[in-house]
Amino acid sequence: QVQLVESGGGLVQAGGSLRLSCAASGRTFSNYAMGWFRQAPGKEREFVAAISLSGSWTYYADSVKGRFTISRDNAKNTVYLQMNSLKPEDTAVYYCAAGNLPSFRVSIATAHEPYDYWGPGTQVTVSS
Repeated sequence: QVQLVESGGGLVQAGGSLRLSCAASGRTFSNYAMGWFRQAPGKEREFVAAISLSGSWTYYADSVKGRFTISRDNAKNTVYLQMNSLKPEDTAVYYCAAGNLPSFRVSIATAHEPYDYWGPGTQVTVSS
């Protein structure tokens, strides 16, 4: 089992920045690919960003590319999501996820089904 807890969410004005953190405990953190997903009210959960075991590979949704950066610190068992130039449409509950993925191909790493463990989520609200 892997336990995940997100933090860093909050209310920010458009154009502002937030840094989300996701602390993991339980099994060896470096054995898992990590992802960030988000879900806005009335919408399905959508992919935001993913990072490979070592951090060498990353993927981003087109909607956040160039504004968000995912990173991980395996020594601290933590994955981060730096969010800059925030827009009102970024408002959502943000979830981190850990997965023992069979591959880090984009078709797998950007889907939510392959991820095994999920945090409870943290609310991000961007005001216009």
